[in-house]
Amino acid sequence: MPASVGDRIRVGSRVGEIVEVLGPKGNPPYTVRFDDGEEETVFPLPDEVEIVEE
Repeated sequence: MPASVGDRIRVGSRVGEIVEVLGPKGNPPYTVRFDDGEEETVFPLPDEVEIVEE
């Protein structure tokens, strides 16, 4: 699932903002700053992530 910096995504039960796209053409992995303040690199499978519209 291609994404861009600034997109908000849900990974499992966590929601955060993509701060860096590390894969080619907007694909994972992504560095995500989650709403709880934690920042980590995630390698989600296509069925494990969705763009959140808030």
